Parts: sequence; C-alpha cells; structure tokens
Amino acid sequence: MGKIVQCELCPNGCVLDVNQTSRCRTRINKDGKLYSIVYGKPCAVHVDPIEKKPFFHFLPGTKAFSIATAGCVLSCKFCQNWQISQAKPQETDTYDLPPDKVISYTKTYNCKSIAYTYTEPTAFYEYMFDTAVKAKENNIKNTMHSCGYINEKPLRKLCKYMDAADIDLKAFTEDFYDKICNGSLKPVLNSLVVLKEEKIWLEITNLVIPTLNDDMKKINEMCRWIVKNLGADVPLHFSRFFPHYKLTNLPPTPVETLTNARKTAIDAGLKFVYIGNVRTEAENTYCPSCKKILIERTGYQIIKNNISNGKCRFCNAAMPGVWS
Repeated sequence: MGKIVQCELCPNGCVLDVNQTSRCRTRINKDGKLYSIVYGKPCAVHVDPIEKKPFFHFLPGTKAFSIATAGCVLSCKFCQNWQISQAKPQETDTYDLPPDKVISYTKTYNCKSIAYTYTEPTAFYEYMFDTAVKAKENNIKNTMHSCGYINEKPLRKLCKYMDAADIDLKAFTEDFYDKICNGSLKPVLNSLVVLKEEKIWLEITNLVIPTLNDDMKKINEMCRWIVKNLGADVPLHFSRFFPHYKLTNLPPTPVETLTNARKTAIDAGLKFVYIGNVRTEAENTYCPSCKKILIERTGYQIIKNNISNGKCRFCNAAMPGVWS
C-alpha cells in the first residue's frame, strides 16, 4: 500500500500502483515515486508564426519555437493531433531536447517566444515548467495552447513564468465534455478564472462542431460567461471543424454557422471575435472605437499592423494585448 501514488497534476487524479502509467501516458509510478517519462523528449518541434497558436493580440508577426511531447489529459474524439496526443511516448519518434537546448534553438531561430502546444502541455508539465523558468532568465516569452484541464495549485505555480495562454473552451456543457472529451467543464472554467487572476494574457479558442456544440443559445451562454468572468477584451477564436480521428462522420462546419457564432459573441459583448480555419474578414483585428482595421491578416501572415505603442493609430484608443 505504501508504494501507491496519486498524481495531483490534473482533475483525473490518477491513482497508480508500482509500474502503472497515468491516463495521459506520460507519468509512471517507479517504486513509489512519480516520474515523467517525456521530460526533454519532444516528438514535435517546429518554428511557427505566433498567429498559428492562435494568438492575435500577443506579439503579432513574431515566431514561436513550438514543442510538444506525446500524451494528453483528455481524449477528445475530434483531436487534430491524435497521432501524438493519444499515443504512448514510446510509440513516437522523439528529439533529445532538454530545456537548455530549447533556449538555444529559440535564440538561433530568432523566436520571441516558446509555445508549449500541439498536444496538451499539462502532460509534460515538469518539462514545460523548467523550460519556462530558463526562458524567463533569457528574456524569452512563454506561451501555451492548452485545454485548461489542470489543477489550480500547479497552474498558479506555472503562472509565475507564463506570459500568455490560449485555452480551448471546447463547449459549454458538461455533457459534451463527458461524452466527447472524457472530461469535465468545471475545471476548465476554473483555470480560465485563475489565468485571468494571475494576469496572464488570455485568448480562447472554440472549435465549432456541427450537431455537437453549435447551438447558438449555448454559444450565447458561453460568451456571456466570458464577459462576466474574464472581461469583454478577451479575444475569442471560433475555429472551423474538419472531420478527424473519431468524428469523420461529421461534415466541416458551415461558414454560416461560424459567422452566426461570431455575431452572437459580439452581441453578447465581446470586442474581439475571430473566425479560424477559413479565410474571411473575421481574421482581422478591428478597433472597437473607430471600427478601422488595426491588424489585417491573411491566414497566419500579417499584411498591415496599425497598432503603435499599444494604441490605435487612427483614434489613439488603447488596445488590449501584448504588442512588444
């Protein structure tokens, strides 16, 4: 009994006997101690535009050194990176890339930030944390794209070194999280509030899936919750679904649905609402005051940037975000 351990990192709360691995497949009980088996061994390493994360109000036009290991704390049926997120670490090809090397490559490729992304960074928490500490020492920003399924204590500890987070708010019902993600909504909402309290720059992504989370009443409810609990300035990205993994039976999201979701969000009081995975004018950032285009985008490319010193160049209104 003395060698059974419980992981306290995420709401799954895995209780592991000796040699058992966690649900995220990245942690193992070795003789009564919990170890990460992915530390310093990412399976995905890329240099990306920061807009790909997606961050639209955080250092636009810059590059992010992006890393991920195998594993995830959830098991979403629509995952776009399921080949690595739902894989065991030993099933992936990995790089030997400890934190010091991550910092070195980030500088070599002239990246302003490191992005912990692609899979769920909570699954490689220790690796992310140690890298983030070294990044801060080297004046490099830390960002993560996360599902937000993490316990409050480790999240607050991480926030001391994190600069920005894009959280997947996958739906606004417990039923969706239970049946489609094998998780729960409440911990994600708590993480969003914690990130706001800790003054981390926050953006939210919602993948709109036909028949599963495209009810406009629920989208309206979600957006009103965001305004009330996080503020009207939080950028919200509605992303277009394409058939993947275990949901190949569903069609891509109609553009009309995304347009309606965006209108619903704006009507609910959100100032910065974007549509992703499809080329529309809703990729651009508009000034809420004078309505002019501040940042014009085509995909991940910045065409024009009319924000100067954090303000609209046309009307001088302050723009929420991290611009330098």
